[in-house]
Amino acid sequence: MSFRVSLSGMNAAQSDLNVTSNNIANSNTTGFKQSRAEFADVYPTSAYGLSKNTIGAGVRLQRVAQQFSQGTIENTGKALDLAINGKGFFTLSANGTTVYSRAGNFGTDKDGFVVNPSGQRLQVYLPDASGSGFDMGRMSDLQLDSGDSPPLATSNVAVGTNLPGNASVPVTATFNPADPTSYNYTTSMTVYDSLGASHSQSLYFVKTANPNEWQAYTTIDGTAVGGAQTLQYSTTGTLTSPVAPGNITLPAYTPTTGAAPMNITLNVGNSTQYGSNFSVAALTQDGHTTGRLTGIEVGSDGVVQARYTNGVSTPLGQVVVTNFSNPQGMQPLGDNAWAETSESGQPMRGAAGTAEFGNVQGGALESSNVDLTEQLVNMITAQRNFQANAQMITTQDQITQTVINIR
Repeated sequence: MSFRVSLSGMNAAQSDLNVTSNNIANSNTTGFKQSRAEFADVYPTSAYGLSKNTIGAGVRLQRVAQQFSQGTIENTGKALDLAINGKGFFTLSANGTTVYSRAGNFGTDKDGFVVNPSGQRLQVYLPDASGSGFDMGRMSDLQLDSGDSPPLATSNVAVGTNLPGNASVPVTATFNPADPTSYNYTTSMTVYDSLGASHSQSLYFVKTANPNEWQAYTTIDGTAVGGAQTLQYSTTGTLTSPVAPGNITLPAYTPTTGAAPMNITLNVGNSTQYGSNFSVAALTQDGHTTGRLTGIEVGSDGVVQARYTNGVSTPLGQVVVTNFSNPQGMQPLGDNAWAETSESGQPMRGAAGTAEFGNVQGGALESSNVDLTEQLVNMITAQRNFQANAQMITTQDQITQTVINIR
């Protein structure tokens, strides 16, 4: 029996060396989680149980337990390299089968789907119908659209100006945008029609003979849009008319580009009449032209944004992060992937940075959590165990040979 006990010890040491060898081999594997060989003692049993002087029957490999400690996060600068800092796994679709991984070295395939090196597609929550959130009840493959961002016609223009309180009435009484003597000040900005074509919108300010009163004129591409709009200020320089929020609805302007008529609301609620200098503090509009895709950005909450040359950022989805009550119960599939089992428990899915889920870091990868120094020490220990058990077999063989040689 002693031969079998020592043999079980040698087998256990060999298993320990195999696990250590696998850890060392994957010390540079992205998202790899090291394993630990766990052993249990063996005792022979009978119908009456164990007696108090029973000698053990050796050792056996009880399980190989994966260690899901955090690996070092290293910046790569590549937009589609993702790392989870904390708990959770990336959720992937392998031809319709859901698998999980900590390796975030993603790229795109020929159809624009975001995939890992094994071709498994990253799962995200798609934007909901309102555009203000994400549909957390349905997962979908993340696909990058290489098309242009559509244009948006300008519908709101906000102007924050200061008109001097000591301004004089213009020399020329009839307003004419071509005659600088018929107005006091002017400013302009670029607006866009429904086809994304740009147009120049100019604003002219004319002081009237009435105290604290001005008239504003608007032209687009040199064409007058509506008539005079009266601006009235209080004795302290604040706008009193039009009343808050200070909106002026301009008549529709039909561009020559074939685009739809432009319906613009002019907001002058932040204009004032102070001091003796004209100034423009704010001049904004909400339209934009077409844009080409320039890059992808992933926030700590896992939201994937597509950025375009026109300054627009469009959310494409939110990365689905999955966690388990017992990650060690998951089944390793190879290629840095795991599958759920009855021992792992049901998958718990959600958004990064909430509840039991870590943050997503874009432009970075999680390294293997293997500590080479620790593994080399384990290797030496397992080697010593193997040698000791082998020596035990040699000793037992010598004793047996002695008994055989007795005459």
